[in-house]
Amino acid sequence: MEAIYRQYRDQIAFYVVYVQEAHPTDGWQVDSNVTEGILYQQHQSYDERASVAATCQLDLKISVPILVEEMDNAIDEAYGAAPERLYLIGRDGRVAYHGGAGPHFFDLDAWEQAIEASVATTVSSA
Repeated sequence: MEAIYRQYRDQIAFYVVYVQEAHPTDGWQVDSNVTEGILYQQHQSYDERASVAATCQLDLKISVPILVEEMDNAIDEAYGAAPERLYLIGRDGRVAYHGGAGPHFFDLDAWEQAIEASVATTVSSA
């Protein structure tokens, strides 16, 4: 994802949207999170959510700007963000690419192809 971001960031606005915890310690915890030390309760405030998002950005070395969802979880619910998904939103505001549920269907190649097509369309119409 980082390589795609670096290649197209001057042509596409990229964002990671940090949403509610999928596997909080006070909910459905998974063994891999315990093994990796990813242990967070479900966020009780926006500041808590923003703090965990910042920790994730540092720990995962994500250079893509991160937006933090409000506590109403409207983005998560509207886009089915859990588990992680890749989206491309066109200039018209419509979904141009909707990736499958991660991690098994987290297809960076298909996402990049959609980005390339979007950039080509933008360039040819300019």
